[in-house]
Amino acid sequence: MKPAKSVKPVKRLTVLYDAQCPLCVHLRHWLLRQAQLVPLDLVPTASEEARRRFPGLDHGATLEEITVVGDGGQVYRSTEAWIVCLWALAEYRPKAHWLASPAGRPVARMTVLAAAKWRASTADSACETGRCGLPDNSR
Repeated sequence: MKPAKSVKPVKRLTVLYDAQCPLCVHLRHWLLRQAQLVPLDLVPTASEEARRRFPGLDHGATLEEITVVGDGGQVYRSTEAWIVCLWALAEYRPKAHWLASPAGRPVARMTVLAAAKWRASTADSACETGRCGLPDNSR
């Protein structure tokens, strides 16, 4: 019998976000306003800081999909990344557990796909001029 694989508990998460994307910046500000059960560090994707912290990470891929890195080296992408962000928040942890379940997984996936579609559709539009209609991030 093999010994059980040791799993490190997550004590801190780094969220890599696209600092050029208004939706990503809006979500960054939203995450920072939430009560956190697990501290979140928000670092721009492909930045010098991201490359210093995670030299082995494919930084080009982090520009294409949300990526979250745990302090134990865990890497979460796409749907799993969004779920782990919610899991880190006091108010949203129960929702994250549901979204990770077989019943909630399709909802989580649809949400991530909808955000990606919105992001892609606005990449060449008014968001480049700062008029993408997102709420004021200064609050």
